[in-house]
Amino acid sequence: MLLLVLGALLLLFCTLDVWYFLRGAHVFIQAWFQPRVRDMLAEQRIDGTVLPHDLDYMGHMNNSRYLRECDFARFHHYMRNGLFMASWKLGARLVVGASTIRYRRSLAFREAFEIRTKIVGWDEKAFYIEQRFVSKKDGFVSAVMLCRQNVVHCSPESILEFVCKRKIDCPEFPEDLKHWISFISASSQALRAESGLEEKNK
Repeated sequence: MLLLVLGALLLLFCTLDVWYFLRGAHVFIQAWFQPRVRDMLAEQRIDGTVLPHDLDYMGHMNNSRYLRECDFARFHHYMRNGLFMASWKLGARLVVGASTIRYRRSLAFREAFEIRTKIVGWDEKAFYIEQRFVSKKDGFVSAVMLCRQNVVHCSPESILEFVCKRKIDCPEFPEDLKHWISFISASSQALRAESGLEEKNK
């Protein structure tokens, strides 16, 4: 019986990213018992440390780990400010439509850092999120990511009004975000033209 259980666990860990789902459950429970953040534009911070399973062959944090950590930081952010539960109640889904990360300095083994997440703005289809990896050693911004969080079956404005019970004015987009959105739009148009979608829609 014990061998059967061990075999089932081995199969589960080999075919499914179990640690991802366990970490997601931990973030959910942690955020559930933390105080609610009422300011939708407030920056939120979570701590992290570079562990052995985060390392690449060069001995620093693997590039893909930054994106994974950003996933959990956004989930934590949405849980605390109410966006996650509001989107669930409204039947909406929050999916990543685009992301760009800039690496400025690597995070070394056992280096402590914090991820600072904030909503920079939104339009009729998506929230725009900035996330920064800040080393606790000297406050240096080791990496910065921009994320377009698409809202499916609803709109960002509707979700915000549901949470805040009033209309929230979107702040003016910073210049770097404007350029990034233009890049996304140009890339989308080029890919649509390449696949022939532009002609079909005429």
